[in-house]
Amino acid sequence: MTEIELPKVPTEISAEALFRHRIVAAVLALQLLGHKRASAVSITVQCVHVTETGAVRPVSARTLYRWLATYAKGGVAALEPGTRQFKTTALPDCLVAFLRKEKTDDPNASIPEILRRAREKEIIASAQRVHRATAWRVAGRLGLPLTSRSAKALTDMRRFAYPHRMRMVLVDGKHFRAGVAQLKRLVFFFIDDCTRRVIGLVVGASENSTLLLRGLFEVIRQVGKMDVLYFDRGPGFIANDTHAVCVRLDICFIHGRERYPEGHGKVEAFNKTAKHDVLRGLTRADVDPDFGSLELRLRHYVEHQYNVRPHESLNGQTPLQRWNADERELVFPRDHDELRSRFVLTESRRVSADNIVSVDGAHYEAPIGHARKSIPVERHLLTHTVWIVHEGRLVQLHPVDLAHNAEDRRARSDKTDHEASEPSQTAAGMAFDRDFGPAPVAQSPTPPRPRKSRKDIP
Repeated sequence: MTEIELPKVPTEISAEALFRHRIVAAVLALQLLGHKRASAVSITVQCVHVTETGAVRPVSARTLYRWLATYAKGGVAALEPGTRQFKTTALPDCLVAFLRKEKTDDPNASIPEILRRAREKEIIASAQRVHRATAWRVAGRLGLPLTSRSAKALTDMRRFAYPHRMRMVLVDGKHFRAGVAQLKRLVFFFIDDCTRRVIGLVVGASENSTLLLRGLFEVIRQVGKMDVLYFDRGPGFIANDTHAVCVRLDICFIHGRERYPEGHGKVEAFNKTAKHDVLRGLTRADVDPDFGSLELRLRHYVEHQYNVRPHESLNGQTPLQRWNADERELVFPRDHDELRSRFVLTESRRVSADNIVSVDGAHYEAPIGHARKSIPVERHLLTHTVWIVHEGRLVQLHPVDLAHNAEDRRARSDKTDHEASEPSQTAAGMAFDRDFGPAPVAQSPTPPRPRKSRKDIP
């Protein structure tokens, strides 16, 4: 038996080298069948060559001859695409070497900065002029980095999972269509990070902070307060009202990075499951598109299907089993009124000259007496109402009705017309009347009546 020595090949072969070797091997196979090299090359060139990505790539005969010669000298390793060596006379050799060294040690350094360093070290003479565009082109030909490193590549992104329930709750909105009319609807899902149990949901027409806060209120009322809320960057999540309520509830408020599947991929995986299980089937004619009806359907799916189904990431346990097995105590607010008070925000608003207060783009009519003043306004986020303190009482403000104000008569004062029209006298007026007013008419004193004596009495 004859022993042969296998050719040495590199441990790592690039996709380009494999593509070139496949074409070279086709030519060598045709030569083994009796074809001459010119005939084998001609047949191979006329074939359709496809890369690993599925793209069609033509190969010329000249290129194929070059690959055959390269392969005959160095094997597969010689087919690796190499860096072309450029020779330039635009810059001195010492400056090219300095440019290569500085860019290797400090890739984020700009070309003007490297040229300044070269002048400081007297590599470039004071009278010598080197254009930065020339240095930039030379650096590009040398394969040196010309742009700064991506910030995302240097960001610490790690997968995480909390060990206990209600440490973190993931929140995300999912759009879907409902009813035979295919009306637009949105559902907010609240998912516990540890157990993957869906602990709450709310349905609305669009993504906004009012719908989100209503869902947060129901979740805290039913299963307790969480430590961290993890959101994406939807309109309801970036609202200041949502952030302010989380601060009042002592809940950490975290925005996930865009395109960060390690952090928000759990929610996206659940959204995909919910879409295939229930959301795509809500366009039937027997589905009521009302918000309450849709919430009832989705809660039934969550409680009777998803939460009791074995989960792959929980080692075959169901989310409900993992939830009940966790010994961490749930934290509830002391009473219902205290929880509601956390969803009330007090802000200062200025009342216009015509007694109008603007809140969230809506105009509310304030009672008379607050014009051109800044007053505290209470915004009840759950009921979406606005209140102020007027004359010691909490008064609810209503949106201004312009048509009613155009026809309604203004309220009159309790004073009579004479009292209302009679001006009050000032000190200057009293002094003028005293000095220049009409002189008082002197009246003769009335003589005293004579007293009658007892003798005159009959």
